[in-house]
Parts: sequence; structure tokens; C-alpha cells
Amino acid sequence: MVGENRTLGSLIRILRQERGWTLRQMSERVGIPLSTLAKVEADKLSLTYDKLQQLTSRVGLSMAEFLAQADHTSSAKSAPPLVTARRSVSGTGNSVFVSTPNYDYEYLCADLRQKRMVPLLTRIRAHDIEEFGKLVFHKGEEFIYVLEGTIEVHLQFYTSLVLTAGQGIYLDSTMGHAYLTKDCDSALVLGICSSEDDNLASELITLAESEATQGT
Repeated sequence: MVGENRTLGSLIRILRQERGWTLRQMSERVGIPLSTLAKVEADKLSLTYDKLQQLTSRVGLSMAEFLAQADHTSSAKSAPPLVTARRSVSGTGNSVFVSTPNYDYEYLCADLRQKRMVPLLTRIRAHDIEEFGKLVFHKGEEFIYVLEGTIEVHLQFYTSLVLTAGQGIYLDSTMGHAYLTKDCDSALVLGICSSEDDNLASELITLAESEATQGT
């Protein structure tokens, strides 16, 4: 039923490790007892077809996709790593600037297109959350590091917090968020936004331009 030299237990273990789950976390997600999963991974027990269908559907895979892991992992081990050899140096002439009512953005390393990590400098000028407007959200994750001044971070699901120069925060960008200055005219932060989507930079710039238009 599974690929050559691959057991059901090894495929489940590969899937679990790729998702970064413990056995307990996988058990809770797929609705199969922890003790049963442990025995299956150790090749001491198998699953009925119905239980296997339950497992694959709850992790978002078809049966064919689940079983194809055997071929995928074998080819991945034999294939050489892909080296893109891309590089970009930030500096004058290699940035895109966008100003909005709340922020002044400088998107760095602009000559590199289709990148999954977007570095930017942001001058924060907003002081009040009411004036700021709706919280911002977009795909991916981001890290913000304060270079100058003090900022107040507002998040959709958390109490706001204050960060000073030398402090940073990593967050889920799909959660509503806003950065405001705190007890200063403006603050400067270095940001890194990341996503599996290699069009992230274009989408972020489009979002910023839309904010700028709304503020005029």
C-alpha cells in the first residue's frame, strides 16, 4: 500500500515531523488515541482504511498525497540543494519609498523581485490609535526592531505593549496590528516581513499605497 521501503508508521512520522507536531498534538488533531499513534509509528500496529482516511482528511491531505510522501522524500534526499545565488545591497537608489498618514516606509533591496523576506525601514508618526484607524493585517509573519524612539504596539488579541530602542517583537501578520509612537515625535524601526508567497513585497507596497491614497 505504501512505497518501497516505507511503512505506514514512517509516513505518519514524516508527516508529523514536517508539521512540527508532537505525538500528542497529532493525536488531538486527527482524533486517534496517542497510544495507538505511537504503536503505528513504531510499526507495532496498523490502521484500518477508515482510520487512515480520517487521519489524512484531518491533516488536509488526500490519500494519494499522503502516500506520495514516500516518493517525495526519496527524491528530496537525492536531489542537490537549489542555490539561487541572489544578493542585494541596500543603499541609495535601491529602495522604494511610500508615505502614508501613519508611516513612512522605505522598502530595502528593491532590485530583488519575488522575494519571500521583505526588509524595510519604517518611520512611525502616528500617535493615537483612534487617529490611526483600523488595524493593519496581511499574510505572513514579521519582526520589528526599534532603532530610535519608543513605540506602542497594538494587537488584535493582546494588550498593547511598549518597546524602546533595542527591543523587538515577532508576530503573526494576519493578526490585526498597529505601531504608534510613545512620548516622542516619531520612531524608526527595522522590519522584516516574511511569507511563503514570493509576491509579498509587491503586495505590501500595494497595501501601503492604498493607505496613502485613503489618507489624501
